[in-house]
Amino acid sequence: MTGDSAPINLTNHFLIAMPGLEDSLFGKSVVYVCEHSARGALGLVINKPTDMNLPALFEKVELGLKRTDLADSPVFHGGPVQMERGFVLHEPIYIGADQQSGALYAATMSIPGGLEMTTSKDVLEALASGNGPKKVLITLGYAAWGEGQLESELGENSWLTVDATREVIFDTPVAERYERALGLLGLQSWMISNQVGHA
Repeated sequence: MTGDSAPINLTNHFLIAMPGLEDSLFGKSVVYVCEHSARGALGLVINKPTDMNLPALFEKVELGLKRTDLADSPVFHGGPVQMERGFVLHEPIYIGADQQSGALYAATMSIPGGLEMTTSKDVLEALASGNGPKKVLITLGYAAWGEGQLESELGENSWLTVDATREVIFDTPVAERYERALGLLGLQSWMISNQVGHA
């Protein structure tokens, strides 16, 4: 690589699908990027609910769900990779001085400047017992890009990018997340045609 441009790092950003992206999963999607490096990228789609809600998912893994605040929350299609596996996107858990030090859950990725993503069952057990992170988004599967693949898609105008916000992920109704993410760029979907960049 020549020194002409620094590699971009879209960790803790949203990828917002351009209108020309007509894939059944990624069309009109908002993806939260958990990790982006020279090796590739990993993210979770945050606005494509499955027809399963959290109580049904917890029942499937033989746990009850005591958190009434999560009773109506859907499980999301996180992406096309490992669709049988759960991924829990949540606010960082800070361990106080009176508790043990170290990671709270067995398999947690801390996202620089952002959230945490946990793949171990212990976070579900904590939620089932009425505890766990206050704000969570649970997906089945994740989205992945190999080395240079995301950069190539950005070059083809498949995605817009913007710094992620917790409000869009946790506090915005699912049907409004695409428009709200575009709004972070000062855009609305009618302003971006699928001809952008193809003059």
